Amino acid sequence: MNENTLQFFLLFLVLTIYQCKEDKNIKAEEKINIKKKKKIKPIVEIRWDSLNSDNVEAFFTEYGKTNKENKVIIKTKFGNIKLLLYDDVPIHRANFIFLTKIKYFNTTEIYRVAKNFVIQGGNSDETYTVKQRRLYGNYLIKPEFRNNRRHKYGALAAARQWEKNPNKLSSPFEFYMVHNRNGAHHLNNEHTVFGEVISGFDTMDKISRVKVGVDEWPTDDINITVEILD
Repeated sequence: MNENTLQFFLLFLVLTIYQCKEDKNIKAEEKINIKKKKKIKPIVEIRWDSLNSDNVEAFFTEYGKTNKENKVIIKTKFGNIKLLLYDDVPIHRANFIFLTKIKYFNTTEIYRVAKNFVIQGGNSDETYTVKQRRLYGNYLIKPEFRNNRRHKYGALAAARQWEKNPNKLSSPFEFYMVHNRNGAHHLNNEHTVFGEVISGFDTMDKISRVKVGVDEWPTDDINITVEILD
């Protein structure tokens, strides 16, 4: 092998080794970039995958599509009350069905009996009741006022705070039924009416006669359970 051939061979060997190192470096850099991309890849959160105070409307819009029940029964020691939930008040309807299915109401009671006015339920001091409220962030619901949904006798409506609540947001947990034969029309467009009593008016009459304290809380507890009707 002459001197020129030897120099060419050595140059080729050096270039080959350098190129291999470069290839390895490029591949290593690509792996690092891939790892970086994986780390910074944004997680797309499904807005209705779990209920919280920030996704109420999205959650119940989706929930309502697959949970279309609109009849429930409230069971008490005085008898039963059957309710029809309105389809044109979709968020409130879906919310009530959701709470019924997770058995939230089954540790609550009728906690207010305002004579010749309303019978109110959906709250208690039970540990499970408190935990369920906290679990979902004590969320609120935007009002769903409908001109044809009035506070007639037997109307089912959502309770709400009046102070510091200019948007009239509903409590998702507490509800009331109008027990005045003439209705309670001063509450129209103040509280969302989302259903009505379809049977059990005699049960409401019995409840209305219980002894209550100055806060209108029944002296003896009136526990309730709520179930879906087929």
